[in-house]
Amino acid sequence: MTTPLRLRFAPSPTGNLHIGGARTAIFNWLLARKSGGQFIIRVEDTDLERSKRAFEDAMLAELRWLGLDWDEGPDVGGPHPPYRQSERMTSYEAVLSQLLESGGAYRCNCTEERVDGLRAEQEASKASRRGYDGHCRALNLDSTCGKHVIRLKVPEGETIVDDLVKGSVSFANADIEDFVIARSGAEAGAFGMPMYNFVVVADDVAMRITHVLRGDEHLINTPKQLLIYAAMGATPPRFGHMPLILGKDGRKLSKRDGATATREYRELGFHPEALLGYLVRLGWSCGDQEIFTLDELKVVFTTQGLGTGGAKWDLEKLAWVNGHWMRALPLATVAMRARAFFAARGWAEHPREEALVACLRERTRTLVELADAARMFFGDEYPRDEAVISATLPGARDVLSRVGEVLEGVADWSEPALEAAVHGWCEANGVKLGKVAQPVRVALCGQKTGPGLYQTLHVLGRDASLSRLRAAIG
Repeated sequence: MTTPLRLRFAPSPTGNLHIGGARTAIFNWLLARKSGGQFIIRVEDTDLERSKRAFEDAMLAELRWLGLDWDEGPDVGGPHPPYRQSERMTSYEAVLSQLLESGGAYRCNCTEERVDGLRAEQEASKASRRGYDGHCRALNLDSTCGKHVIRLKVPEGETIVDDLVKGSVSFANADIEDFVIARSGAEAGAFGMPMYNFVVVADDVAMRITHVLRGDEHLINTPKQLLIYAAMGATPPRFGHMPLILGKDGRKLSKRDGATATREYRELGFHPEALLGYLVRLGWSCGDQEIFTLDELKVVFTTQGLGTGGAKWDLEKLAWVNGHWMRALPLATVAMRARAFFAARGWAEHPREEALVACLRERTRTLVELADAARMFFGDEYPRDEAVISATLPGARDVLSRVGEVLEGVADWSEPALEAAVHGWCEANGVKLGKVAQPVRVALCGQKTGPGLYQTLHVLGRDASLSRLRAAIG
């Protein structure tokens, strides 16, 4: 696609940003950026009781953390303000008036009791067509009709969704009742609260949205929205409905499958590059490549790669992807991000922070794992394998004592200088390095495995290293 496109992400600020919502935002952002078009944030906050500005702020922060930006939105403005639905009521009233005047919609003052009774009768008789019977269609009720709703007049025929993912999907209009697009806010007169399908269409028309990528669960709304576009005389955007993210049991991802909020994965120590790349690969394919940068995705992403089947969430696969980014990101970036996890454990800033991260990031998959492994470098309270210590140190006191004397004489406490001193002593005394490295590592960190010996000595620093060696000898 070469024509600049306009796409939007329209979250409801009633909770944390779900990873499914994050994936939707990413796909829309990628399509906009690839075409040289615009990406818009529009907040759907008409649920006044549940919508919170704090949730909105948190959602925007999570999108920025993932690396997304936007050309228009509630925090940056734009040519089609406002970008919160709760602030657009005047524009909705204008469109509703237009639909009433054109005959595309009509007022209905049927009581809830009548409508509920009608549905009960249809259910009991197993009627082939169910829903509102159009009782008020031809009555031409005006604003003096008392408490009422506004219904869209659904025409005969069928509505076809030309879906970017699913292809052509047909819906019989006979199965769609004259549905409510607004409810009056008083006994008579002024318009009250417009309904979801109506405000979405009114906003997309006003903001000149050309394409909409969203989850499968919205496909049921699309024929109704297309009917509203037609009643308004507006050209609809191209729709694409993506498969849902599924849990291991094949059902829609939920809390039973683990964390579902973007914020939770941030707190679990995942890098934004990893979470974004993994989310894109859920439901989208591009050959065998598994790891993508954001710049690569902006080039290769197309809607043709979107699949029609649900993709299962795999935490182990995400951890594998994150492990790649632990090693691939600049060391300074990983160190900066790890700092918050160190601080959360009450640790002061480490004097050799980047060296510490460098010796651990090859062995860990998340920032939480890295912070857990870093405990041995912050004070003396760290996990030690007592069985390994008791089996290793008693017979190695002489080696530890002599190596300790060598290390006492090292003035430049750098990895090359430490390596040269230990290797030199081993060669001079005919001792294999393994006879030295194993007990020294156990003395320093209480276990047989860990970072490289000289990395460990360097990161611990002179005083802590020699102190631990003396304690092991004693």
